[in-house]
Amino acid sequence: MPSDLSSLVHWILFLPLGAAALSALFLRRAGALAAWFSTAVAFVIAGLALRLLLSVGGNVTSATGDVTWHVELAKFGGVSLGFGYLIDANARLMLFVVSFVAAWIHLFSVGYMKDDPARGRFFAGLSIFMFSILGIVVADNLLMTFVYWELVGFSSYMLIAHYFDKDFAAAASKKAFITNRVGDLGFILGIAMCLSLYGTVDFAALKDHAAAAKTIPVAVGALLMCGFLGKSAQFPLHVWLTDAMAGPTPVSALIHAATMVAAGVYFMARVSFLLAPEVLHFIAISGAGMAALAGLCALAQTDIKKSLAYSTLAHLGIMGCALGLGHPELALMHMAMHAFFKATLFLGAGSVIHGCHHEQDMLKMGGLLKKMPLTAATFVAATLSNCAVPFLAGWYSKDAIIEAAYHGDHVAIFAFLALAALATCLYSGRMIRLVFLGEANSEEASHAHESPWTMTLPLVVLGLVYSVAGGFLAHAIIPAGSLKPVEHALGEVSFHLAAPSTIVGLLSLVVGFFGALKFYGSVRGADALQVVSPRTYHLLEHRWMDGLYRWYVDAVQRRVAEFIAFLDLLIINGVAVRWIGGGVPAVLGYLSGRSFHRGQTRAYAFWIVLGSLFLAWFLIAR
Repeated sequence: MPSDLSSLVHWILFLPLGAAALSALFLRRAGALAAWFSTAVAFVIAGLALRLLLSVGGNVTSATGDVTWHVELAKFGGVSLGFGYLIDANARLMLFVVSFVAAWIHLFSVGYMKDDPARGRFFAGLSIFMFSILGIVVADNLLMTFVYWELVGFSSYMLIAHYFDKDFAAAASKKAFITNRVGDLGFILGIAMCLSLYGTVDFAALKDHAAAAKTIPVAVGALLMCGFLGKSAQFPLHVWLTDAMAGPTPVSALIHAATMVAAGVYFMARVSFLLAPEVLHFIAISGAGMAALAGLCALAQTDIKKSLAYSTLAHLGIMGCALGLGHPELALMHMAMHAFFKATLFLGAGSVIHGCHHEQDMLKMGGLLKKMPLTAATFVAATLSNCAVPFLAGWYSKDAIIEAAYHGDHVAIFAFLALAALATCLYSGRMIRLVFLGEANSEEASHAHESPWTMTLPLVVLGLVYSVAGGFLAHAIIPAGSLKPVEHALGEVSFHLAAPSTIVGLLSLVVGFFGALKFYGSVRGADALQVVSPRTYHLLEHRWMDGLYRWYVDAVQRRVAEFIAFLDLLIINGVAVRWIGGGVPAVLGYLSGRSFHRGQTRAYAFWIVLGSLFLAWFLIAR
């Protein structure tokens, strides 16, 4: 890698680590200083990432045009382990999206966390999270990826548990941490299998091995996929995401809309050459099914953040479906567009919560369009992008994935994605109606106020600019080399305004969005679906997978643990400790006492002489 780009990536990666160290060690009690310092560093990183994104040209060191840099740290036999960077087109895009969105979330946090006594700790956590996720993006091998992967898990645990003195936040952070560890177990086994089969963990070398091999073992992709299932909240390890809303709203925007959940999608695109057709088929089916189901479940949530969390699950399912359909570039494109409009929605929700004096129940809101016009305008713009209105950011990526399913003759997947598109418009219209239209339904809503500029400026940039024009800007400004894979994928699916996916999206918008505006305006102060069909509402509200996991833990895992504990007491403690460890020495002591300690001076003298002769022989023999 040329020295200039090498230094650029060094700064991008290690600046947030330095900011985290300074904030944690010296600025814990200087909350305002820590907030502005971390925010300034985040914007510097975003600027450097933009420079890297635009630096397409001759500064490359490989035939593929990828920028590489590597240092070997250790070598065990023929296996080399090192630290390095692999900056391809996908990595450039991901670096920019992560750093750019994170910078504006930092600025939003300055206003949102103004009265929090632990601001220093909070912003240190944001910085260490940025270091971790950027490490995943630039890593050039599986082992380095796994190290940063675990750092992401730790930092997200710390941020979700920011209000650690509250039981629900502590429980949510533990649930997220444990669920991700389940997936990471399969991930590390997949790394071990790659070492066993190919003798390397470097992405470039693995790609060469995969190209030379006729088939890729299903187990390799299935094990690596486990990490994706946990980190990107895919079925069946999706249960942690909605509970993670217990953290501060900026954490929800940064981790659970824009970056952490996107890490799994990015990783699967990185190792797509190791995924067997069977693995891809599972990802496509499960992703499409989860997209439809999560979108419908969002209709049974009254907490504004949890409704957006189910929306995130739906879009993560769409990204997973794109991976399974063999279009990782489209998955990354949707990841980028989703980061813009979903971060805006979460930040808009935070602005609403702040303006309504920390009220999160949508049924107690209403009429906020007049009270918070700027927040409302940005929220509506991001919502329309979420619904894939033509020429907005979401349309460029979401409908392209639906179109890929249509052209691939995947009828079931296309049907699930069409249902997901309809569900998206339904819960989006419901949210707009309950929060911003009608009359205020509580004292908090009637006295709501617009947020300060530190919170509204990020909404304007991410909502009115990138959520609206993100797709156009990506094609108009970014050099062709950076988005060449995406453009090729869009060309493959023949994506255009009159495509079947766009027709499905427009029908969903008319029926779903505008239908929801009318339907949910028919009942004031209550959920219309719950009033009209309580059974349907309960089916969508009930958390079936949580119940299944609770049954497994209580009925299966606890029984196994109790049986193992019984064996431990019986064999280890009873036999090994009390009999072998205690009984055998006691018997030997008794026998030795009977043999050697008989109270006879002549016998004692004999053993002393014999021992002395043995010791002398031992010393002379040496």
